[in-house]
Amino acid sequence: MKTLLKLEDLAEFLFGVFFFGLLSYEWWWFPALLLFPDVSMIGYLINPKIGAWLYNLLHHKALAIICIIFGYALGKNEMSLAGAILLSHSAMDRMFGYGLKHESGFKYTHLGIIGKN
Repeated sequence: MKTLLKLEDLAEFLFGVFFFGLLSYEWWWFPALLLFPDVSMIGYLINPKIGAWLYNLLHHKALAIICIIFGYALGKNEMSLAGAILLSHSAMDRMFGYGLKHESGFKYTHLGIIGKN
């Protein structure tokens, strides 16, 4: 099952790359922005509840898909770009075992505890 989920995340990552390619941005923007959603970890400086909420918001694949669809429908390339980056980043994180966060702390995710043996 773990392999199947990683393959699904790989497909989502590649779709984000594919969709980015349809936009009118230079390719260097993709790697430059790929880690930007991790700025959401700043919420943990306030407390774990706000940290988890902010992190989960910017790592939620539904938000990424909504940005892609509405950006495309409205002709807003910036919104589509945000969606492609959010989707690719979130899928990449899931492939590496970083899931959505629980309020109990950063290392507690829906995929299990980060760093668990």
